[in-house]
Amino acid sequence: MAQLTSIDRIFSQAVASRAMPGIVATAATDTGVLYEGAFGQRELGKDAPMTPDTVVWIASMTKAITATAAMQLVEQGKLELERPASEVVPPLAAARVLEGFDAAGQPRLRAPRRAITLRHLLTHTAGFGYEIWDSPIARYQTATGTPGITTCTNAALTTPLLFDPGDRWNYGINIDWAGKMVEAVSGQRLDRYFQEHIFGPLGMRDTSFKLSPSQRARLASVHQRGDGGVLTPIEFGLPEEPEFHMGGGGLYGTARDYLTFTRMILQGGSLGGARVLSPETIALMSRSHIGPIEIGALKTAMPGLSHDVELFPGMSKGWGLSFLINGQAVPGGRSAGSLAWAGLANTYFWIDRTRRVSGVFLSQLLPFYDPTAIDLLVKFETEVYRAL
Repeated sequence: MAQLTSIDRIFSQAVASRAMPGIVATAATDTGVLYEGAFGQRELGKDAPMTPDTVVWIASMTKAITATAAMQLVEQGKLELERPASEVVPPLAAARVLEGFDAAGQPRLRAPRRAITLRHLLTHTAGFGYEIWDSPIARYQTATGTPGITTCTNAALTTPLLFDPGDRWNYGINIDWAGKMVEAVSGQRLDRYFQEHIFGPLGMRDTSFKLSPSQRARLASVHQRGDGGVLTPIEFGLPEEPEFHMGGGGLYGTARDYLTFTRMILQGGSLGGARVLSPETIALMSRSHIGPIEIGALKTAMPGLSHDVELFPGMSKGWGLSFLINGQAVPGGRSAGSLAWAGLANTYFWIDRTRRVSGVFLSQLLPFYDPTAIDLLVKFETEVYRAL
């Protein structure tokens, strides 16, 4: 780990200058951990330091775990990528395409032209959106009294489609529905299923939907970046007893645990003697399933929660079974065909199956796609590759 002191210096400066509240970062090759470091405070104004076992809300980094669960059930023949998903979760049959709003401000809806499949859900091509980036969803919620997704209520899953399934890529509540499919065919709540089939076998002791007393004692606060870059801790927490576990973004966890998960993917579905998925399934998840469909920018509809997001501008991008896939090599960093995603509070990971390296970068900061966090993530990645 000695050659990565440059990362320590970069992150230490970022937290000392109050450009960032706290950071935990870790990276590994398939032979072992390459780097681990923690910097800054769990909450600004308080003493507790960030540590490698600090717990954070990993938000949409939950999606890859839910997809892993779904693909375990595909391997077992209990789920199919192409079967209409409503055959497994009947409420999905009620999904309608939003065509606009009438003069009274009520939504105009129509039946979709084709059925939603698990493949559509795992690739964000079903037509669902998020109110953070899709103002028509927010308008629909207001007009109909439909709650937002972080309420973890079943009613939150009833927002309409923005287009016909398979027509486009749009980031949304798709993986929450995939989680419902996992529950339907396994007969288990998502927390139980994850524990028995993913977390337990891999030794991921600090990843869960509900915080234990030990996790709560190590929890980092979410911070909001306001005017002039000033960081303020905010109240944030998901429902303790939700109607449904949010497979699209409900998990809390640590950098160590998430690195364990990415190393399992990196090593073809097994780690430390525990086999989670077959190498063939990992290969299937790691290739793009959206053909010529383009992944466009996410334009924010809620600036307090997210900046505009454009990933690898000018580069062709694919989408695997829950992963972003960069079409070209990143200068100084990941290979073409690497897997990646992120979480709303500026948490990020990548998995490079060509160079055999993976990295995890965690902070707890809004809005998403914070320029300072992205700059630090790029520097972290560059130093990791320099050390290989």
